Amino acid sequence: MFSFAVEARDGRARAGRLETPHGTIETPVFMPVGTAGAVKAVTRRDLEELGAQIVLANTYHLMLRPGDALVAELGGLHGFTGWSKAFLTDSGGYQVFSLSGLRSLKEEGVRFQSHLDGTAYLLTPERSMEVQMNLGADIVMAFDECPPWPAPREAVEEATARTTRWARRSRDAHRRADQWAFGIVQGGIHLDLRERSAREIVDLGFPGNAIGGVSVGEPKEDRIRVLEHLDPRLPEDKPRYLMGVGTPEDLIEGVARGIDMFDCVLPTRNARNGWLFTRYGDVKIRNARHRDDTRALDESCPCYTCAHFSRAYLHHLQKVNEILGARLNTVHNLHYYQTLMSELRHAIAGRKFADYVAEFREARRKSGG
Repeated sequence: MFSFAVEARDGRARAGRLETPHGTIETPVFMPVGTAGAVKAVTRRDLEELGAQIVLANTYHLMLRPGDALVAELGGLHGFTGWSKAFLTDSGGYQVFSLSGLRSLKEEGVRFQSHLDGTAYLLTPERSMEVQMNLGADIVMAFDECPPWPAPREAVEEATARTTRWARRSRDAHRRADQWAFGIVQGGIHLDLRERSAREIVDLGFPGNAIGGVSVGEPKEDRIRVLEHLDPRLPEDKPRYLMGVGTPEDLIEGVARGIDMFDCVLPTRNARNGWLFTRYGDVKIRNARHRDDTRALDESCPCYTCAHFSRAYLHHLQKVNEILGARLNTVHNLHYYQTLMSELRHAIAGRKFADYVAEFREARRKSGG
């Protein structure tokens, strides 16, 4: 039902195959974010045509609305949404800890008030796993504490230790054989805490491991330092997931350090705000320079948006806040991300990763403005 194998390596970069009950995932892979069970502005057909292999859904939001029990009654996320490929759900921890003024943290779990109507909830490792089992994703995440940045070392150390205790409780509470549960390594930018967390989480025997607590405001150099330190300390034969990252450049840096899985709201959120990623740099389509530009957004891109619409038209849609603009922009950005990951897989398999990265960086310097 589940398996993971690394099929090719080039330096530390890996290309692999993750088998799930809802299909094969070729890694490295980028997961579009479908917070409430839908990737904003695109349809299931769009995602299939773009080559998405797995979608991330959000435990916190789905627990509140429509409720995990209802989703379970309707066939889990797959039956509820009609998406036939794989799902991953996060634990809800990041969203709860972002509600700093609406929650209180204890060893039992986190008490918080819904951002929707103020209703009080208690989210524990056991409850997080219950929700995720109800949602029925293929891959679920242990409940963790994600410390903010910056935070005193003492606070990060406490959160790291609690993450291990909660990971053990999450593992013990998880009872679905048709799901894989991943542990999450925390520790902020402190390499000794990261090393300790990795050792403790790996010892719990999860079939996959994630790196959390990054992309929360820390300098990029610190994030890379953490990844380099963790690379030799995570099992080679298990998938590695870098949570909440990031830009195309961030994905390249992660793959170069042995990461297999990524997610981020950036391509979809930026698309709705008129920020488009292309092979030749980022394009801010609202800029006046695009008002009468008849060229495609990216003339080398075969996506539906680039094949049929000009920069001038996309600029117009963005300026008048037409919903079609959000959809066309999102189609393009997701296509770009999926294409990037596919090209990385092929470069690794052909042992041309370094050449690909050099060409990628040179091309991306040609900003589309």
